[in-house]
Amino acid sequence: MLLKTINELSTYSFHIPAYQRGYRWSHKEVMDLLNDINDFVPRLVNEDTNEKTWYCLQPIVVKQSGEEYEVIDGQQRLTTIFLVWHYLNQDFVEKKRDKLFNLSYETRLNTQNFLNNLNDDNEINDSNVDFYYISIAYKTICDWFETRDINFDRGEFRSKFKFYSKVIWYESFEEDSIAIFTRINIGKIPLTNAELIKALFLNSSNFEKAAEEKLRLRQLEIASEWDNIEQKLQDNRLWFFLTGNKKETNRIEFIFDLMNDDADNSDTYSTFRYFSKKLNDNNIDENWKEVKKYYQSFLDWYDDRELYHKIGYIICISSTTIKKLYNVSITSTKSEFKNYLDDAVKSELKNVKLDELQYSDRKNVEKVLLLYNILTMIKTTKDNSYFPFDLYKTGRWDIEHITSIKDSIPDKNREEWLKDAIPFIDDSFVAGTELKERAKECDWKDESEFKKIFEDIVMHFNQYINDDDINDITNLTLLDSNTNRGYKNAVFPLKRKTIIDKDKSGVFIPICTKNVFLKYFSDYPPKISFWTQEDREKYEQDLYNVLNGYISGGQND
Repeated sequence: MLLKTINELSTYSFHIPAYQRGYRWSHKEVMDLLNDINDFVPRLVNEDTNEKTWYCLQPIVVKQSGEEYEVIDGQQRLTTIFLVWHYLNQDFVEKKRDKLFNLSYETRLNTQNFLNNLNDDNEINDSNVDFYYISIAYKTICDWFETRDINFDRGEFRSKFKFYSKVIWYESFEEDSIAIFTRINIGKIPLTNAELIKALFLNSSNFEKAAEEKLRLRQLEIASEWDNIEQKLQDNRLWFFLTGNKKETNRIEFIFDLMNDDADNSDTYSTFRYFSKKLNDNNIDENWKEVKKYYQSFLDWYDDRELYHKIGYIICISSTTIKKLYNVSITSTKSEFKNYLDDAVKSELKNVKLDELQYSDRKNVEKVLLLYNILTMIKTTKDNSYFPFDLYKTGRWDIEHITSIKDSIPDKNREEWLKDAIPFIDDSFVAGTELKERAKECDWKDESEFKKIFEDIVMHFNQYINDDDINDITNLTLLDSNTNRGYKNAVFPLKRKTIIDKDKSGVFIPICTKNVFLKYFSDYPPKISFWTQEDREKYEQDLYNVLNGYISGGQND
């Protein structure tokens, strides 16, 4: 074990092997490193040798392989050191810049080029997870230097960084690098089950005996397939179809968790320990095929429009587990699996009656309206549209009254509510003209006066409906919370305008909610500013038609 200054690292070439995780240092960790170096003041400890104290970084564990050093542990520190040094180099013209150590990557081939071409004008790059974290770290470095006060001495910092910051250099001579990596990292919280399992899958001792070159090619093949699976799972449309987990990195771990038959929620590393036992019998290929089988099944579900929507719905309402769905799918024909999904949906809603659903039963109302939207999308085959489970699961949703109810009097923003409602009052008849004038003259600060005008305006817009069951399913729809809460108990025409404006701006509005407010069910010409009894009955009929066969209480029961 030796101590090496950062400056001494400049002559080395480092290789980041396939089993290593990507760069993951956060803004905080980069800031801590910069602040620690900046705050450190070297002190003279030996006048004869002029030796001074130094700032000590954590160990870097390496193994020499030809002219390169394989980095077993310390990639995060090395990458950050490179980023800081690269930034400091920009103070000089190219021929005066320090030579930096070389970083090459076995499976992330473009990373080396990305590192060498960073500059302070770079925006955050989210083309892949590694580039995202690297660009965040480099921006942190740029911002840190740019916000130093006028007395900051960049030359002094450079000197402390290059000559008085040292790494603990540990060179290993063991043959199995991955075994060392696993031993070093098993106790570190930042390492995930997936990262530790990757080391197991790429550990040469877990493979059957083979020629060195053949073994290396197989390791590289698994590493490449691993990265491809992780990259595909980074697509939020696929990810949130499968799960509601907002995890950003190591999403492949989801598959390993499903495969773990000895899951123990009290053990953070339960999945790693399961695979550690499972891979003891030199059966890497067999287990890797199983991982790929899970992944391929998920892609098959995703690519089949009917499976995508029905599985997505079942997972969304937590009707069953994805592992159970997987086990059924691999033991059934496609038609049998689709019948199983239909039965699962029916079972979930077996105690729900459509004609009895009320606003107070929000949980079941949301389940029914979500299914209504999804089945409607399945039927719209011409545009091949897909329900965006990623937007649905990352948002918050409300059950919204289509037309206002009298007992929802706003307790604030009364003046704004009146200003919004007045332009839509139908003044083509005497009662409407009188109501509009009363609304304009209303003292909205007077609670009783506002309550009276509020109820009269709601009655005006509800004049074409029978409101005996104003809280039933025929006056309810699904809407994101932000849009819903922006309504301020709005009248129907304002709600309609808001929906149209939101849809134009790209906000996701469920298809059936759009159909309601765009008067999709109405006979022509529709009464645009009113939700009528006819609209309500046509909406009810469509609910029955679409949900028939999945839920009781329809007109065909």
